[in-house]
Amino acid sequence: MGPQSRLKLASVLLAIASFCHLTLAAPTGTASAAAPSSLLGYNPANAVKNENTDDIPYSLVPSQTDSVVIGAFLDFNNVQNPQPIRGSKGGTDPGPRTEEYDILNPDKLAPPGTDHGDVSNAQWPMGLSHMKLGLNGAGWSRQQNIDNIPVATEMAGVDMRLEEGAYRELHWHKASEWSYVLNGSVRVEAVNEEGQTFVDDLSAGDVWFFPPGVPHSLQGLKGGVEFLLVFDDGSFSEDNTFLASEVFAHNPKEILSKNFDLPLSAWDNIPPGELFIFPGTKAPTDISAQNIVGSAGLVPTESSYTYHLSAKANDHETAGGTVKVIDPTIFPIASKFSAAVVTVKPGALREIHWHTTSDEWNFFIGGSARIGVYAAQGNARTFDYHAGDTGYIPKAMTHYVENVGKDDVIFIEVLQADHFSDVSVGQWVGLTPPQIVMDTLNLTNTTVSQFKKEKQYIVPGAVVA
Repeated sequence: MGPQSRLKLASVLLAIASFCHLTLAAPTGTASAAAPSSLLGYNPANAVKNENTDDIPYSLVPSQTDSVVIGAFLDFNNVQNPQPIRGSKGGTDPGPRTEEYDILNPDKLAPPGTDHGDVSNAQWPMGLSHMKLGLNGAGWSRQQNIDNIPVATEMAGVDMRLEEGAYRELHWHKASEWSYVLNGSVRVEAVNEEGQTFVDDLSAGDVWFFPPGVPHSLQGLKGGVEFLLVFDDGSFSEDNTFLASEVFAHNPKEILSKNFDLPLSAWDNIPPGELFIFPGTKAPTDISAQNIVGSAGLVPTESSYTYHLSAKANDHETAGGTVKVIDPTIFPIASKFSAAVVTVKPGALREIHWHTTSDEWNFFIGGSARIGVYAAQGNARTFDYHAGDTGYIPKAMTHYVENVGKDDVIFIEVLQADHFSDVSVGQWVGLTPPQIVMDTLNLTNTTVSQFKKEKQYIVPGAVVA
């Protein structure tokens, strides 16, 4: 090879090498300009661009300027750009943020100065729960369990809707089921292990209970129904329910034919699996038409699975609201479910109290409230609640429920107990020798002499400055 040929070959090889280097180092479409080293760390060329992040428009509500230990409720509705400020604490928040959360949860944004340390989450809105939809517009359900409130180990809740004629299909659970009818009406049917049968129609404010393993069905009556279900297992899930449709779908047809002494063709059209909530033939107006009775007869009245709580008088009526109790002393089949339906008028307070042997599960039917929880070891936290929210307070922790809105707060507090009870902080100190209370709390005799010796349950909202 001559000199000229070698020169041409060298040029070609150099060009190829250069091309390969460019291709490997900076592929087309993925390369970026090399960053100057002056961007690493301090360099006088990188001047700070000052921005006044405090210069944002906002308004404080009057109570925000009070001492932090007063801790009055902060109503951020119709307030421009609510801020995490209370008394001398906090500071401005220029964002990014979603103000709707702050308006719904002012005690998270600007907590009372009495909040301290850490308390497990005690609030979950059902509106944030995944909605499980029934077939053909028949209804829906949504739930709260330990996935949403990890400390809620003893109880879980389900909010369910059935349209008129719709069924919650024949089923049973490993957990006990306690229910409160929120609105509408429903037909409840069951068969127990003795072969005794049960049927009843319930309206808003009524209650039912089924022990573990008792098969039952629910059907919406005229206008449909919505109800609350509470289970004695914090890990309960609606997806872990034993269903009639699946019993038949997951047994061989040959076995079904032997079991029922019917031909194989009898099972040609059974559902392939879960029905859950589905439309059906509307229930007959005459309930006796569905009162099927075998040799074992009916479930005895004293073992009834339902209680018409809507017709029961309130147990406590005060200037601040009412309390209606249902527990095993009047509804024996629900041996560990005790509950109170509580109404708190605007500004009033479900008095500071605690429960000695049971956690408390709450569901808010109406109004806006806040609950302050004291969890010992200096830990305290305040939570805000609205209609459709659930709450959970472990046993022995003091708490109050304050109505912070303009409408009545209506909520249910459910216990796992053989009767409904609580310890009232007011009654406790009212029945303790005055000198002990004065020495402990550094209070005057004038103040301690005003403490009441009886539970107040709900106290009116007047506050004397």
